[in-house]
Amino acid sequence: MIAAAFWPGVAMYDTVTQYRQVLDGAVDDWHPPAMVQLWRTLAPLGSGTAPIFALQVALYVAGFTLIVIAIARVARTRALAAVLVLALSPLLVGWQMVVLKDAHMEGALLAATGIFAFFSLAGRRTPSIAMIAMATLLIYATLVRANAVFATVPLAVILFLGGQKFRVQAAIGAVMIIAVLAVTPTINERLFAASPSGVAKSLPVYDLAALAVDGKSRVPPFDDVQIRQLRRSGCVMPFFWDPLTEVPECAAATASAIALSQRDLNRDLVSAVMKHPVDYAAHRLAHWNSTQRWLVPAGLIGAAPPDEAEPNDLGLASPKSRFAAVWQDAARIQSATPLGWPIVWTLVAAGLLPVAVRRRNDRAGRLALALVVSALTLEMSFLVVSIASDLRYHLWSMTASALALILLAPRIERRHWVSGAAVLALVIAGGLTTRAISPRAPDNYAQMVRWQGA
Repeated sequence: MIAAAFWPGVAMYDTVTQYRQVLDGAVDDWHPPAMVQLWRTLAPLGSGTAPIFALQVALYVAGFTLIVIAIARVARTRALAAVLVLALSPLLVGWQMVVLKDAHMEGALLAATGIFAFFSLAGRRTPSIAMIAMATLLIYATLVRANAVFATVPLAVILFLGGQKFRVQAAIGAVMIIAVLAVTPTINERLFAASPSGVAKSLPVYDLAALAVDGKSRVPPFDDVQIRQLRRSGCVMPFFWDPLTEVPECAAATASAIALSQRDLNRDLVSAVMKHPVDYAAHRLAHWNSTQRWLVPAGLIGAAPPDEAEPNDLGLASPKSRFAAVWQDAARIQSATPLGWPIVWTLVAAGLLPVAVRRRNDRAGRLALALVVSALTLEMSFLVVSIASDLRYHLWSMTASALALILLAPRIERRHWVSGAAVLALVIAGGLTTRAISPRAPDNYAQMVRWQGA
C-alpha cells in the first residue's frame, strides 16, 4: 500500500503550523480551525500526523472505491479502467500523501461524490443515512479551505436539488455561496474559538499593491514613497503575494497598509478598482494565468508534492521508505506535463459543460454536471480571490473534470472530440512555447520571492 511507504504522512510548513496549534491550543484562522479541531479530537488515536493522515487517505480511497464499484455495476469497462488510472495518478496520490487542508478537501469531496455515485448510477434511491454522510463531508470540505465554498456549494446544490431547473440551482447556489462566506468568520470564532489572524487582509493588500505599481496615479493606502519602493524592489508578481511580506523592503512598504482595518482595506480596494478597472483586470488575469500554469516559465515551484518533512521541533519526521521519493519523482514529472496544468482541466470542464447540461436528466449526466460546475466555479473564483499559484489548490478541479470526462465520454459526438482536441492542442502549444523561450524559474522559495521573471 502506497500510504504505508509514506507513513505517517509528509508534513509541509502548513502542517507544522497546524500541529503546533493542536498541541498548544492557540488556534487562529490563517489555517482551517475545523481541521485543527478534528486533529485534536483524533489525537488520542496516535501521535503526530498519523491519525489525521489516516483519515485523509481513507476518504480518498473510499471515494474512489465507491466510484469504481458504481461504474463497474453499469459495465463500462473503459470507464472503469480510466477511473483506476486517475485514482492512481502519481500527482493526485502524491499530494494525498502530504498532510494538508487541500488533501482533506479533495478526500471529503471524493467521498461525498462516491456515496452519490454508488446509489445514483445504479438507479437506487439514496438512503437518508447516506445523505447525512454526504452533507457532513460537504460541510467539512467547505470549512477546510477558505475558497472551498466555490466548489462545495455547486456540487451540493446539483446533487441534492437535481430536480430543479438549472437556473434555479444557479440562483440557490449563488445565494448559498454568499451566505457561507458571510458566516464562516463567525463559525471559526464562535465554534472553533479561533482568533483572527488578519489572513483576509492579504487579498486587498495584494490587489492594491498591484494597482499602485501598475497605475499612473497614486493608489491609497500607499503613498508615493511606498509605491516607489514597491516598484524598485519588484514586490508585486503574478505568481504569489509572498514578496509583500517576506522581502524586508516590501514588508516595510506594506506595513502601514496591513495595519489598517479590514473595512478600510476593502473600501480602498473597491475605490481603486472603480478608478482603474483595466489595470485591475490585467493584474487579475496575469495572476489567473500563473495559477493556471499556462503561459509561464518552466520549473515553477509549488507543483510537485514533497517527500520530506518541513524542518521542525515537533517531532514530525520524513517518511523512511525510499519508495516515497521514487513516487514523488513520478509526481514531479507528471506535474511538468500538460496533465499537471490546471488550465488544461479547466478547458476540459468548460468543453463538457454543454454536454452535461443536455444530459442532466440521466444518472451519469447529473453527476457529471455537478462535477463540471463545481470545477469551473472554483477555477473562476481564482480570477478574484486568489493570491498564490500552488498546484495543490486545483486538485479537486482537476479530479472533478477528469471524472466528468470519463462519465460523459460515451455521449460526446466525434465532431466535439475533434474541436475540443484542437483547442487543447493550441493551448498546450502556447504553454510549451512559453516554457521553451522563457528563462527557467528558480527551484527554491528563497530565490522565487525575489525573482523578477514571474
